[in-house]
Amino acid sequence: MKRIWFLGPLAAMLVFASCGGGKYAATEKVYKKKAKDFAVGYREAPVESQLEKLITSHDKEWIGSINFGVRKPNYVMIHHTAQDSLAQTVKTFHSARAGVSSHYVIGRDGKIVQMVNDLYRGHHAGLGKWGNDTDLNSSSIGIELDNNGLTDPWPPEQIDALVDLLQYLKQTYKIPQSNFIGHMDYAPTRKNDPRALPWKVLADKGFGYWYDNVLPEVPDGFDPRIALRIIGYDVSNLDAAIKAFKIHYIQDRTSSASLNGNDLKILYSIFLKYM
Repeated sequence: MKRIWFLGPLAAMLVFASCGGGKYAATEKVYKKKAKDFAVGYREAPVESQLEKLITSHDKEWIGSINFGVRKPNYVMIHHTAQDSLAQTVKTFHSARAGVSSHYVIGRDGKIVQMVNDLYRGHHAGLGKWGNDTDLNSSSIGIELDNNGLTDPWPPEQIDALVDLLQYLKQTYKIPQSNFIGHMDYAPTRKNDPRALPWKVLADKGFGYWYDNVLPEVPDGFDPRIALRIIGYDVSNLDAAIKAFKIHYIQDRTSSASLNGNDLKILYSIFLKYM
């Protein structure tokens, strides 16, 4: 009986340790503290600290509306990690010095790791422009795919998991089909990821667009710069925009900014989907 009495408290201590410890206990503590600090701002009513910052000679007053909600993501941006393992990427996203994060990381085996709440602003997009939006960190979900960006294939398990995640995000946040993009689309002068991703597979399931099987004839006077701009690309550096487009849709001769006849047909086909 004494042995049983001893095992009871011991088991309780082990359960407590398993809940409070673990490999990521320290970083989870930091996450929870930041979330708690953010929650203070959301709960504040009246929002006196914000109103106090408004400098005006006019009268000001807080009168709360009953009609409001949380901000939600409107884009999904897909990356490759350019690292050697999921664990290495998790370590990078725990580095305050690196200062980067994505909402999700998907391993080669299809494991999905969430690292940032969907409603929080991740640090994955950086400087760039898509359409008129220059801050996709504030309006997008970032997904990192564990892939070194050079020789790694895209395992079926990983793509299947990506499709599952995209389906959830699209349904939950009502994200338009056109708003599933790659990092290179948003930041063509800086980024080239994700390379060789099977975008057609994603487009066929409603995540982004792909060109038609029968390509249309390009009309006289078709301007690639205007087409790229309407699709969403930043064309202030036209060569970079063309290369980003080719990484996404053509996936061949991606170091060249030239567009051959077939490339122009593909560009025109995608352009028509954004009209």
